Amino acid sequence: MRGRYENLTRTRALDPEQDYLTIYQTMLRYEFAWDMKLGFNLAFNRSFSIPAIAAVHTATGELTEHTQKRLDDTGLLMYEMVLNGFDQPRGRDALRRVNQIHRPYDIDNEDYLYVLGCLVVIPTRWLQQYGWRRPCCHEIRATYLFYRELGRRMGITDIPDSYQDFDTWFDTHDAVHLQPNDDAAAIERATRMLMLNRIPTPLAPLGNALVSAMYDAPLRRAMRVDTPAWPIRAGLHLALKTRSRLQRWFGTPPTTPLFADGITTKTYPNGYDISQLGPQETPAPRRPSR
Repeated sequence: MRGRYENLTRTRALDPEQDYLTIYQTMLRYEFAWDMKLGFNLAFNRSFSIPAIAAVHTATGELTEHTQKRLDDTGLLMYEMVLNGFDQPRGRDALRRVNQIHRPYDIDNEDYLYVLGCLVVIPTRWLQQYGWRRPCCHEIRATYLFYRELGRRMGITDIPDSYQDFDTWFDTHDAVHLQPNDDAAAIERATRMLMLNRIPTPLAPLGNALVSAMYDAPLRRAMRVDTPAWPIRAGLHLALKTRSRLQRWFGTPPTTPLFADGITTKTYPNGYDISQLGPQETPAPRRPSR
């Protein structure tokens, strides 16, 4: 356990109002690397599942026909912003590209806000339940501040005033809008492989059931995913809890940060140009009426 809490000690000495980027980078690159990457996957899955948002994605065909590229592009743009912030050249370029990609679409502010909420709330809840320790108040505040800044730079308005307010808003919005829909089901079928790739090889025969068990009941209903058997859900919960305890008792902080050698993906084995990420010629389907 030597040094297990050194990063937490350093984080608690920082001011999240000023140092939120440093704190959030430490969470991703050192403290919770595996969990936060999985949390991002779950967040994106949920953000694609609101009927109005899912309809836009199926209309473009990017997620259902070019699934690996679309997911890689999304991940790269997000990680570039986290690794570099919004004022360094690569982070600034990634943010510019995100805004370029979304500009042609007629998307409500409320839908943008929901996607932002997924990125704030879903990974944090995963850490609170399955991280090797629960995120501290500085880390929760830094998470909120990072995405509040991202939202502001994307022109999103009415962002809740704190993590706690966003958490409450998210659940209220979810309860009303996360409804079963065929578009979400189609996207989930296309993107399931990303989650399956995170299942350890010995558990591969149970892969589909385990992926479904990672979704909560409202998300499964929206995606039209069958509820896995109780032993699968209970076994996954127990395994994740056991993993968190073993990490807490016997783990050590990594000495090499995540992405120290750059970000690699299947789509871009030889590197990538930020300006070329995402669709190059984007049609502008109208968002469906609610």
